[in-house]
Amino acid sequence: MKKKWYFWAPLAVVGLLLFVAAGGEIVRLLWNGLLPPLFGWRQVTFWQALGLLALCRILFGGWGSHGGSGPKFRRRAADRTEAMTPEERERVRQGTRDCCGFGASAGESAAQPGNLGGAAGNPDAAR
Repeated sequence: MKKKWYFWAPLAVVGLLLFVAAGGEIVRLLWNGLLPPLFGWRQVTFWQALGLLALCRILFGGWGSHGGSGPKFRRRAADRTEAMTPEERERVRQGTRDCCGFGASAGESAAQPGNLGGAAGNPDAAR
């Protein structure tokens, strides 16, 4: 079993390096082919393109798991909601509204008993 690991590990490292190099080269070619003629910007080197690729990945792509997205998350959330009593569901909804700043839902009054809508309309909340 260890012989397979020694064989595949260097290939994985080489494959990762080739993948990163190809990504940097693609960014460089796209930048140098499009932006200087269109906007008059300067051309970039391979290392600058690799830096742009990393920066875009950080700003727009994240680093892997996206937390609460996808059908698996929604299915698990639906299962949890179905297992709750109506009172628990309302308590979770109200907590989400309070936490996320949505306030009272349509048809509800902010003056309802038990509504913890924050400092709005409550002079003692600021103390």
